[in-house]
Amino acid sequence: MAEELIISASTSKKERYRILLPQLRTLVEGEPDLIANLSNIVAGLKQSLNFFWVGFYFVKGGQLVLGPFQGPIACTRISFGQGVCGTAWKEKKTIIVPDVDKFPGHISCNSASKSEIVLPAFKDKQVALVLDVDSDTINDFDEIDQEALEELMRIVENLL
Repeated sequence: MAEELIISASTSKKERYRILLPQLRTLVEGEPDLIANLSNIVAGLKQSLNFFWVGFYFVKGGQLVLGPFQGPIACTRISFGQGVCGTAWKEKKTIIVPDVDKFPGHISCNSASKSEIVLPAFKDKQVALVLDVDSDTINDFDEIDQEALEELMRIVENLL
């Protein structure tokens, strides 16, 4: 069965999210494989919102370990509390960084990354994974991204 997202690039960011999220929910419904579902989610985000880099990191043995992603090669492991991803894990909350060069301890997996948003997903009240989204533009993420991506993380949590 072929899958296709139907989203016009000429619509606003808010409208693209509004159209994308139900399509992603439908895409993962009934599919039991977590990796397949997360892979399709990051592909859908990259395709629909043209992010520089988007991917998941799983909490494994006291570190974040790279999972499905789209974009240039990435850091494979991130320690608890380190960088934006490790900080979102430690603080158990979404973090938006308008300029990664001004974030203390930022881990530069790719020098083209200029701004970032990281969101945790929870299983049994513990962070199970984080979604990391990078842009090659400074100050590219806002409340629209945060609200929509937090809604997406509720979808992800239902897969865990």
